[in-house]
Amino acid sequence: MSDTPSRLELLYFARRVVVQQVEASLAQLNRWIAIEEEREAARQRAAERRPKPPEWLIQRGIGAGSPPVQVHRGGCDMAQGVRVKEITEDQARRALYEHVEACSFCNPDTALRVIPE
Repeated sequence: MSDTPSRLELLYFARRVVVQQVEASLAQLNRWIAIEEEREAARQRAAERRPKPPEWLIQRGIGAGSPPVQVHRGGCDMAQGVRVKEITEDQARRALYEHVEACSFCNPDTALRVIPE
């Protein structure tokens, strides 16, 4: 009897090694998928908890008691800072009718269908 394995035994051995590698790779891939699914679920939960941005904003000038200078749509990138206050749609429309300037970036006058005089 020969102590050397036959060609068939070597092929079966190679097959077992490949199956083990595939199973290990698949297990790792499944772990990565589970981690990414949890990250995506966390992002979704955070987005659901995030407060809805206001629909309309009014920006005041510099100084205490200064008059409004611009009306913005909610989420406008130009309406950043402490001098911005949330307002209702009616207040935004009234401000535009009272000649408060409409932001040229987000165009609240167009959204509200207010035509300047």
